[in-house]
Amino acid sequence: MNKILQAKIMEAFSSVLPITVIVLVASVVLVPMPAGTILMFLAGSALLIVGMGFFTLGADMAMMPMGEGIGIQLTKTSNLFIALFVSFVMGLIITIAEPDLQVLARQVPSIPNLTLILTVAAGVGLFLVMAVLRILFRIRLSVLLIIFYALVFIALFLAPPNFIPVAFDSGGVTTGPITVPFILAMGVGVASIRSDKDSQNDSFGLVSLCSIGPILAVLLLGVFYNPSSAEVESHKVPNVATSRDVVESFAFELPHYAQDVLYALGAIIVFFLIFQLVSRRYKKHQIARIAVGFLYTFIGLVVFLTGVSVGFIPVGQLLGFSLASSPFKWILVPLGMLIGYFIVNAEPAVHVLNKQVEDISSGTIPQKAMKRGLSIGMSAALGITMVRILLGIPILWILIPGYAFALVLTFFVPKIFTGIAFDSGGVCSGPMTSTFLLPLAMGTCEGAGGDLMRDAFGIVAMVAMAPLIVIQFMGLIYASRMKSSAKQTEAAMEAIPLENADEFIEFEEEPSK
Repeated sequence: MNKILQAKIMEAFSSVLPITVIVLVASVVLVPMPAGTILMFLAGSALLIVGMGFFTLGADMAMMPMGEGIGIQLTKTSNLFIALFVSFVMGLIITIAEPDLQVLARQVPSIPNLTLILTVAAGVGLFLVMAVLRILFRIRLSVLLIIFYALVFIALFLAPPNFIPVAFDSGGVTTGPITVPFILAMGVGVASIRSDKDSQNDSFGLVSLCSIGPILAVLLLGVFYNPSSAEVESHKVPNVATSRDVVESFAFELPHYAQDVLYALGAIIVFFLIFQLVSRRYKKHQIARIAVGFLYTFIGLVVFLTGVSVGFIPVGQLLGFSLASSPFKWILVPLGMLIGYFIVNAEPAVHVLNKQVEDISSGTIPQKAMKRGLSIGMSAALGITMVRILLGIPILWILIPGYAFALVLTFFVPKIFTGIAFDSGGVCSGPMTSTFLLPLAMGTCEGAGGDLMRDAFGIVAMVAMAPLIVIQFMGLIYASRMKSSAKQTEAAMEAIPLENADEFIEFEEEPSK
């Protein structure tokens, strides 16, 4: 187990190192920062690496087998209503448990935190039910995506304009480190009951549908609360002078995150125990392994969230504000693209998705290809976001054509790539987005003199949209290569009998002479 954990931590180190180097170089060349702030950033990076290592191991041991087992068990029940009710409750619980949602709720002061969280959780629960029904009744994912996104864009005309970015961001933050492993594994479990050729393709798509529910729910909530005049609290850069101040800053925040994660995982554990008592699905050694996995998940999330929240938020805010208020503000566009390319590999849930894609596709879609595609998508998203903030471009000018193009592509790519692409959009918008990229966008918006609710929010939505297009383009390339390979194989097979026939004729003619 120690060797596996060391391998996970080393993998996390290679993922986090590039973004750490980029920020350190920027702090020396572009925006000189206090030594205390840099020290906090380095300490946060170290905690992030350790936390990600523990979390990914915990997800493999607990969240994935639990989600897959529950998915299989749900499809075995003869009562469809009970299966759907359990799916709704499960979606509700794991969403309330999502730390990213807590971060977003604190940024919208005009709506009570609990009201926003319950609204988003109800949206996820309802659409998780839709996702299970889609797999069971073999409904094409692209059809549902078009229908539900059409409803989303109709609801845009009812909601306050300044609240639209928050609604789209809520769809991204709900699919974070707790939700994604569970939902992905549940999709595999439900689809495994089917034996048809499309069952593996349909195992993806649950995350994408569960991302739409919060958008619709929060848009409707915005109609009643009308939070268009809400003021967003800016993050303050802490004043730290010594290494002791740095340690105290992390030590002060760690118990708060430990409490949040404990409540979150506690709700899931209670649900799992009830499920086990009813179904008796798991054996003693499996339960022991899942229990250890929950412990690793708890340690990983607490350490990760403490490190990234305390160490990364001040740096992101200061970097964005300083550059946007300087004569060299346009350097934020290439810098944002560079940060986006590497930061996606620091998202914990991305590693879970990439591994599952490789496993489900039997290595046909390797993890390296997924990493490259997601990095390109994130890079494009950050570049466009910086341009949008600096110029004050309305987010709908980008989201509407972007989503429309992504939905059109669903009719031309292999089905499995549609599910992977739309799942990737939710997976990329995790804790690194809400605790580093969102403060970076807020600092940029403040420095450029923009409106925080209108311009800074929406970065999660942009991050969630870009992979939809990039991954589906990968699907087009993949389909083209498969057709080319099939033609070459067919041509080779056609040539083989002719060669054998010539040899046979020559062999028969020689004895007659």
